[in-house]
Amino acid sequence: MTSPVSKTEDSPSTPGVALTKGRENLPVLARVRDARHLGLLVALALLVVIGLVTKPENFATSSNLVGILALASTIGVITVGMTFVITGGGIDLSVGAAMALASVWATTLATQEYGPAVMIMCAILVGAGVGAVNGLLISYGRIVPFIATLAMLVAARGLAQRMSDRKTQLIQPENNAIESLSTTRVLGLPLVVFIFAAVAVGGWLLLNRTTFGRRTFAVGGNPEAARLAGIDVRRHTLFLYTLSGLCCGIAAIIIMARTTTGSSTHGDLYELDAIAAVIIGGTLLTGGRGTIFGSILGVLIFTVITNLFILNGLDTSDQLIAKGVIIVIAVLLQRRYLESTT
Repeated sequence: MTSPVSKTEDSPSTPGVALTKGRENLPVLARVRDARHLGLLVALALLVVIGLVTKPENFATSSNLVGILALASTIGVITVGMTFVITGGGIDLSVGAAMALASVWATTLATQEYGPAVMIMCAILVGAGVGAVNGLLISYGRIVPFIATLAMLVAARGLAQRMSDRKTQLIQPENNAIESLSTTRVLGLPLVVFIFAAVAVGGWLLLNRTTFGRRTFAVGGNPEAARLAGIDVRRHTLFLYTLSGLCCGIAAIIIMARTTTGSSTHGDLYELDAIAAVIIGGTLLTGGRGTIFGSILGVLIFTVITNLFILNGLDTSDQLIAKGVIIVIAVLLQRRYLESTT
């Protein structure tokens, strides 16, 4: 049986027909994707020019550029997982809370007694566990992704507050190996940036060069056709949300290294930043099409915007308004694209 690929047909009569039509549209989709990536690169370049013009003495410094990359690392890792979920036709509103819970659980005194290796493993397992619960509720419990992950957002944040007693938990000096991930530099960059790069490259390879990636496109494009083609849609959905949770656990390690703390306030509104980065990067909210490279460009654009607002002393409320406008424009462009291809 032919392996399924990304589809553009909503209700094909047979899987074989859908796959053939999908292949015919691949060159067109590739051109659209390349044009979108070029547009994102141009937008990023314009933001850099704005920074050089408005605050040349601050923006172009090596410390500021490193700071931008370090800040992008946390949300960027989460965005990689979000790209898989949305490409697969879902949504995950719990990523910020999952990261907070993972950071709190990994920095309790009981966990810290076992050393940094156990703390890191704890963060990864807690993040993946939250994602797995989401996946079970959605794929086998048949709960709408929006509702299931919204409930997890509330529950995970509440559990993090209960565990930490609403207090910030400091990493003990004997566990400063975690902090070294942020302070140790290789080629002038902190190790957390290399962790982000490794996750991004791994995510790109998984999405574009493996059967898992092809199945993700198929499930997001048309779940019923994917099922008829022999894909276990429920199990694959479970894997997608577990992968998203795993990324949240890795992000928790990065934010622990950057702040030397675990806190229930970590990751506030990160779900919105991740979804926004995925959308402007070119991944369809309806599923079936996604791009890791575009999502990373989206993360960098939002991070540079945040940096420019801080350097220019602009109010954070204006920053939120600007992000909201960008999201609306991206969704409108997606709708226009979908209408032009149907």
